[in-house]
Amino acid sequence: MNERERPRELPVLTVHDRAAHDRAAHDRAAPGACDRGDTAPDRAAAGRDAGHLTVLYRGPLSSCDYDCPYCPFAKRRDDPARLRRDRAALERFTRWAAERDHPVSVLFTPWGEGLVRSWYRRAMVGLSHLPHVRRVAIQTNLSCRTGWLGEADLGTLALWVTYHPGQVGYERFLGRCRDLTGMGVRFSVGVVGLPEHLDHARRLRDDLPAEVYLWVNAAEGHSYTDAEAAEWTRLDPLFSYSRTPHRSAGRPCRTGDTVISVDGEGTVRRCHFVPEVLGNLYDGTFRPRARPCPAALCDCHIGYVHLEPTGLYDVFAGGILERVPAFHGRAR
Repeated sequence: MNERERPRELPVLTVHDRAAHDRAAHDRAAPGACDRGDTAPDRAAAGRDAGHLTVLYRGPLSSCDYDCPYCPFAKRRDDPARLRRDRAALERFTRWAAERDHPVSVLFTPWGEGLVRSWYRRAMVGLSHLPHVRRVAIQTNLSCRTGWLGEADLGTLALWVTYHPGQVGYERFLGRCRDLTGMGVRFSVGVVGLPEHLDHARRLRDDLPAEVYLWVNAAEGHSYTDAEAAEWTRLDPLFSYSRTPHRSAGRPCRTGDTVISVDGEGTVRRCHFVPEVLGNLYDGTFRPRARPCPAALCDCHIGYVHLEPTGLYDVFAGGILERVPAFHGRAR
């Protein structure tokens, strides 16, 4: 598109023809099938996935209802003007996504907590019902109630949930996870790998269903002895990917091509961690192009999962955005 898109009314996404939707869902690839990485060619799947774009969206929102000591945005409050900007930006992005003629997947990665805001819940529900949307997911602390998920297409919507010990009662958090399981919501749960979180994580692993993946993020600035890493690996067999930053300079990465980062103004970057601007989503100045990574290291899952040498598109086949690995099993 060579000229700036004119704002349009936000489509009523939650009202749709169920039969038509089901037929389209049957015809399209299964959610996440486009994320199977460099596996053997499948011409039919390749045709269905032509033009598929994954968007990591982060708007102006930067407020959170939690006060985690390891987070710079803890208990930060957004004033009403900023919240209005965030809502308008999200609605603009949702219109853009709804109007695409190619497959789209979306991961919302707000600096703050999005699901306590009604506009994020509406966006998640609406996008989940669109036949060309393969996956819509969000990073969340799960502090909001879960009833709204009953309006969503749970074949498309998924959650990336973080447990923050000290910020929420354990039974309350576990109860929310059990709600998700009972509703059939696809989700993963994780913790930051701080020493004081280890017992909490063990308890959570014991209480969660075996099919719910428990991930562990290496704490920023924290180094792990082999013995410490072994304790976390017993809970998360994939902890080694997080333990040490990945060398990325000059290596092939899907970001900038089939995966992009977009802010509230529509500014496109290859990912959240490379500041170079590649164009704008709304005025047609962005053109996807494969480029090697310019950063020396990549130490965040939402970045290195797209770095081709890691092979993580195979590990997380079908669950790239919500961080659900293909094996779905409990760590032994």
